[in-house]
Amino acid sequence: MMRLESEVRSQKPCVRRPGKPKPVVAVVMGSDSDMAVMSETAKVLEEFAVEHEVQIVSAHRTPDRCREFACGAAGRGIKVMVAGAGKAAHLAGVIAAHTTLPVIGVPLDAGMGGLDALLSIAQMPGGVPVACMAVGKSGAKNAGLLAIEMLALSDGALRRKLSRYRERMAREVEAKSSQVSARK
Repeated sequence: MMRLESEVRSQKPCVRRPGKPKPVVAVVMGSDSDMAVMSETAKVLEEFAVEHEVQIVSAHRTPDRCREFACGAAGRGIKVMVAGAGKAAHLAGVIAAHTTLPVIGVPLDAGMGGLDALLSIAQMPGGVPVACMAVGKSGAKNAGLLAIEMLALSDGALRRKLSRYRERMAREVEAKSSQVSARK
C-alpha cells in the first residue's frame, strides 16, 4: 500500500496497474529525514487498509513541484493530505493554498523541540485552514487517525473499523490497569 515516490510526476499522471485502488490519502514530507516520524501516519493508514501514497516534496527547495503536486492531488483521487515539516514548517500551508482538500499538518522537531514548527502550522492566517497535530510521532499517528475519521464520514465500513479500534484501545487500557492493580 505505501508507495514512496521521491519525485512527483507533474508532466504525466501516475501510472497504476489495472485494478489497483488509487490512493485516497497523500502523506507528504519535505525531506527523507522526516520519514522516521511520518511513517507513523503510514502505519495507521495501513492498519485500516486505507490506500495512500508517500511523497517527498519541499515547499522551499521544489516550490513548482509542490504547487503542481497540491493542485493535481484531487484529480488523482486524493481526499486528504497529511504534511509533515520542521523548522519554518511551510509545507502544509503551501499545499493548503493550492487545494481545497483538507490538509493536516504535523510539526516535526528539527530544532527548538518542534515549537517553531508547531507555531508555524497552528498560527496559519485565517482563510486557508490547516489542521495542526502534536509535534512528532504522536502527531503523525493522530494525523493518520484524523484522516481516517474524515474518510469515515462517507464510508460506513471504515467507520466500523474505527469504532472497533477505539474499543480495542479501551480494552487494552483496562487490561493494563488490572495488571497494575494486581501488583499491589
